[in-house]
Amino acid sequence: MFERLRDALRAALDAASPGDLRELARRMREAVIEAGAAVREMREGVEHTERELAAERRHVADAERRGRLAAEIQDGETVAVAQRFAVKHRERLSMLERKLAAQRDELALAERDASEMQADLARAGRDQPKTEAERSAARAWRELREAGGVHPETDLQGDLLRADMDAAARDRAAERQLREIKQRVKKE
Repeated sequence: MFERLRDALRAALDAASPGDLRELARRMREAVIEAGAAVREMREGVEHTERELAAERRHVADAERRGRLAAEIQDGETVAVAQRFAVKHRERLSMLERKLAAQRDELALAERDASEMQADLARAGRDQPKTEAERSAARAWRELREAGGVHPETDLQGDLLRADMDAAARDRAAERQLREIKQRVKKE
C-alpha cells in the first residue's frame, strides 16, 4: 500500500548526504505517522463494516421471520414483501462479506508496510553519521593507533560493545519519540 512512499524514502536515504539525513529522517517520521494514521482509519473501516454486516444479518433474520409469521396466518401479500426484503438483505449481506474480506486484506498489507517503514526509520537513526567533532576525534585515535599508539579505553571488543549500546540507545530514543508522536496524533 505504501510501497511507493517507502521505496522513495529508501532511495533518498541511500543517496542522502550527512546534511540531508536530518531532513530525510524528519520526512520519514512524518511518513510513519501518516502510515499509522492510515492504518488506524482502515481498522475503523473494518470495524464499521463488521457492524454493518451484523446489522444486515439481523435484517435478513427479521425478514425471514416476518415471512414465516405471515405464512402461518396465510397473508400472501406480506409473505411476498418479506421475501423481497429477505432477497435484498441477502444480496447486501453478500456484498458486505466481500467488502470486509477486501478491507481485511488491505489492512494486513498496510500494517506490514507501516511496520517496514518503522524499521526503515529505526535503521536511518542507527545509520546516521556522527557529528564532525566525533568523526574528527575518531580519525585522531585511528591515526594514533596506526602510528603504534594505544587508546587506553578502547579495544575492539569495547568498541563493538559501545557501538551496540549506542545503537540500542538510539533505537530506544526513536521508539520513545514515535510513541510520543503517536500519542499527540491520537489527542488531535
